[in-house]
Amino acid sequence: VQLQESGPGLVKPSQTLSLTCTVSGGSISADYFYWGWIRQAPGKGLEWMGAITYSGLTYYAPSLKSHTSISRDTTKNHFTLQLTSVTPEDTAVYYCARASPTGLDTGAYDYWGQGTQVTVSS
Repeated sequence: VQLQESGPGLVKPSQTLSLTCTVSGGSISADYFYWGWIRQAPGKGLEWMGAITYSGLTYYAPSLKSHTSISRDTTKNHFTLQLTSVTPEDTAVYYCARASPTGLDTGAYDYWGQGTQVTVSS
C-alpha cells in the first residue's frame, strides 16, 4: 500500500488547513484498518492527531479535537484532514499513515506517506 499527502505548503494564521491522503494498493474501507494523521513540529516528536477507521468512525487527540476533522471519500479512496483556526504552532510536517487493528497512537502505524511540510505564517 502507498499513501501520498497533498495540500498547501503555506497557510495563513486563522485559516483552515486541508490535507488529503490518497491511498493506492489497498482500499480505505478494507477491514480492519485505521487511517491516521500524524504530525511533527520542528524540534518535537511525533504527535498523533486523529484517525478514521475502515467503517468511517473517527477518533481525535483530545488536545486537537475542537478544531480537527477527518473525513473520507471511498469513491476516490482518500481521506482528508481539516484543521481550523491554525496558528504558527501548527507548523509541522504532516503525515498520513495506516494502522491495524487499532490506530490511536503513532506506534501502531506501519505504512506512512512521505510527509508534507505545512508552514503557518502571514
